[in-house]
Amino acid sequence: MTRPVTTRKPRAGSQARIDSILDAARTLLAANGVASLSIYLVAERAQIPPSSVYHFFASVPALLEALTADVHSAFRACLQAPIAHEQLNSWRDLSRVVEQRMLSIYSVDAAARQLILAQHGLTEVTQADRQHDIELGHLMHEVFDRHFQLPALPDDVDVFALAMELGDRVYARSVQLHDEITPRLAEEGLRVFDAYLGLYLPPYLPKRPLAETH
Repeated sequence: MTRPVTTRKPRAGSQARIDSILDAARTLLAANGVASLSIYLVAERAQIPPSSVYHFFASVPALLEALTADVHSAFRACLQAPIAHEQLNSWRDLSRVVEQRMLSIYSVDAAARQLILAQHGLTEVTQADRQHDIELGHLMHEVFDRHFQLPALPDDVDVFALAMELGDRVYARSVQLHDEITPRLAEEGLRVFDAYLGLYLPPYLPKRPLAETH
């Protein structure tokens, strides 16, 4: 996980301070949104001097990029968690499993909703999110390929990454309207995700033998 703006692994004391800074930023972000975040407010919340925050994060966008990496780390973990192969009857069952896991993260993490789904206009954060989406798309492709025999997919389009982005558009609309992802719009997001994948995946895909999923 890349948190500080340095390529060297921080010492234990430095990592503890970085964690404290990120925890403070996450709390403020969840409560007040991106626009109200400042280095000084984060320092006050973390009970450390502003210079200590600047030592690790040169700007608010740098801090938000680190938080975005944290959120996507949680998404990666949910994709890498075991999936009961024997309970999958079709690729749409798998689709629902992975999307429900991601929705669960959004549900409990207000900071994630603010970073990924809210309209904040920060180019650095948006670009970081898109890069992470590409990585998640590749990982999701691997998950689907582990359980089902996939057809050939285009090389010039990241199908799974784009499916996630389209689903997120619906979730973002819900956050803008209701400050949360409502059950109704969560279901619509799942339908959009499935509908786009359905342009490339036939209704029936052969399941791989159980031995191949391990």
